[in-house]
Amino acid sequence: MRPPERRRTTDNGTTAPDAAQQGGIAHHSPTAHRPPPRLADMPSRARRGLVSRPAVLAVFLVLGLVAAGCADVSEHEQFSRAEWEPEPPPPAVPDNAPRFPDEQPGVPAPETSATEIPPPDGCVDYDPAVVATCLEPVSGVAVLPDGEQALVAERATGRIIRVRWGLEPEDKSEPEAEFATLDVDASEGGGGLLGIALSPNYAEDSLLYAYLSTPEDNRVVRIAAGDEPKPVLTGLPRDPMGALGRDLRGALLVATGSTADPAAATDPESLAGKLLRIDGYGAPAADNPDPETPVITSGLVGPAGLCQPMTGETIWVTDRAEERDLLYQVDPGSPLGEPAWNWPERPGVAGCAAWADMLLVFTSDHESLINFDLGPESTFINPPRTTVEGEFGRFSAAAAGVEDYVWVGTENKDGAEPTSSDDRVILIDRVPTGSEGGKD
Repeated sequence: MRPPERRRTTDNGTTAPDAAQQGGIAHHSPTAHRPPPRLADMPSRARRGLVSRPAVLAVFLVLGLVAAGCADVSEHEQFSRAEWEPEPPPPAVPDNAPRFPDEQPGVPAPETSATEIPPPDGCVDYDPAVVATCLEPVSGVAVLPDGEQALVAERATGRIIRVRWGLEPEDKSEPEAEFATLDVDASEGGGGLLGIALSPNYAEDSLLYAYLSTPEDNRVVRIAAGDEPKPVLTGLPRDPMGALGRDLRGALLVATGSTADPAAATDPESLAGKLLRIDGYGAPAADNPDPETPVITSGLVGPAGLCQPMTGETIWVTDRAEERDLLYQVDPGSPLGEPAWNWPERPGVAGCAAWADMLLVFTSDHESLINFDLGPESTFINPPRTTVEGEFGRFSAAAAGVEDYVWVGTENKDGAEPTSSDDRVILIDRVPTGSEGGKD
């Protein structure tokens, strides 16, 4: 039987046959195709004191606690914000909280100094969950086809770099490559480089799309490494918020802000506060509900994240409205309508990542990761769970990677207390659906 063909990682994040099987010398990355370390492989993490209840960090933060007082839920019972309100986190560990075998009620288990992860030392970050360090605030992440690398965008500088997981701590501040630096305007407390998305044919063309602010407008551009960016869609209303994504059919999704004018978000003559669906040349995607317009829904205020599972049609949008933060499930061709979830406490919803059975929403102000378990037709079947809180500071852009991993950036240099290794890109392993978190 012929052995399976070995593959190697190329510069654009795709794979190619191993040179050793082509009669040449294999230049194989020492980290290529090695699965990310799991919880059992990880030492415990020294806490920064930002969580109000014990939060256990493993390699990719798979752990968490269910909010106290949640009721039992049948398999496909649906929840909405009106039906269930989370209780505030308790000041001390409740007696019924999930705990390690060696913990006593109400007393966190002591951490052994020999297994603690040392704090960052300059740009050197010893946490295996940290992929890249000493960046400017991150505004976009696009995972490359090999699953081991990602393109990462910095909001204020316009810089786009390629990073790889699995590097030694001292190497995490050195990007694999500089992809491009775009001329952006982030002068008004926002804006700049707002998001990035791979071409649907990235494995062949290595093209990247970006959504950015200039002094005159917001626009979408197309970028080839080493070349000048080409405008794709210009003249969009200038707003400090916005997001860019790509759907399963290859179309680009552009979420625009309302420019602080609620009327503009519902005005059919304005592209403010809209979700646009366009092709790679800026025209309305051919299979839009109305092929004459790029608009597939309206009513956004300050969009921060776009995501869609790799299997399924549901598009999710996070939005920062005036009085509360919102999560929308988009019905293309119809106004947004009622949100799927809302947060009166305004945690600062940011990026998101979606699977058929789970949606992850990151927040900046609350520095948290919120898990939604999904049932048929993307309905909520459990109350949401906060599975990470205060471990890495303010989360920003996110993107689902291979298997159950999500790449997420931070923006701690924007209004937080950055560590010496901020800002960073982190790789997180999602908590399984229905899990209460805790130690494996």
